[in-house]
Amino acid sequence: MSRFSELFTGRKIILGLSHLPPLPDYPDSPGIDALCAHALDDLCVLQGGGVDGILIENEYDRPHRVLAKAVTIDAMTTITSHVSQAAEGFVVGCEILLNDPKASLDVARSCGARFIRTDYFVDRMMRPQYGEFAIDAEGLIRYRQAIDATDVLILADVQVKYATMLEKRSLQDSAQLACLKGADAIIVTGDETGDAPTIEALRQAREGVTASGLDVPVLIGSGLAASNAATLLRGCEGAIVGTALMENRRVDRTALQRLMAEVERARA
Repeated sequence: MSRFSELFTGRKIILGLSHLPPLPDYPDSPGIDALCAHALDDLCVLQGGGVDGILIENEYDRPHRVLAKAVTIDAMTTITSHVSQAAEGFVVGCEILLNDPKASLDVARSCGARFIRTDYFVDRMMRPQYGEFAIDAEGLIRYRQAIDATDVLILADVQVKYATMLEKRSLQDSAQLACLKGADAIIVTGDETGDAPTIEALRQAREGVTASGLDVPVLIGSGLAASNAATLLRGCEGAIVGTALMENRRVDRTALQRLMAEVERARA
């Protein structure tokens, strides 16, 4: 049994996103109390809606920084701690955007969160406004061991949305390499937020996992919605869902109900 399956015991796992407003070091931040309240409201809706966990992200820190400042880590730690304390067994994860998985691990370890997402793990990629991203899968795994956070799962994107590959390889090869480097789940996205991966992309990722010889799930990382869930969930073990659930940047109960009705059909 995979580490992911030990943590998430059901079928077609759905992780809902909490997209935080700007954190306190951004001009439009509502302040730490309002940020905690926002995340707790999202938790309440997700926890009551049949999903399997919540992923907290500093989505509206615009522009994103490549590496987190201390004030960002402190704010994410405070918010994630409040959510973890209120979660009562519900699985909590965190990601500090844009590319600081070590900081995400620090927050998760401090707060008792059980997983992180990292957009860049094995693929050499760049974005015009940020340049090439530093990747060090082996170093991240060593760091997780060094800080005694081996119970925190690493959910790793391959060939993630918005970025350009600098070293060409197939999606199958990226998925295989990510598994061999220690990813606890493989995430496949479309080209941008709200854009779903194709069935063919999910198939290629699954072939890469199979080639690795490891038991690692494939998750959709963008674009899952009530309109496509029945089709896409046939090709993977679950999804991380954000945009399809949002109304005014908060998780919307009605949107969640619509999605989960289709997910339950896929689970049956």
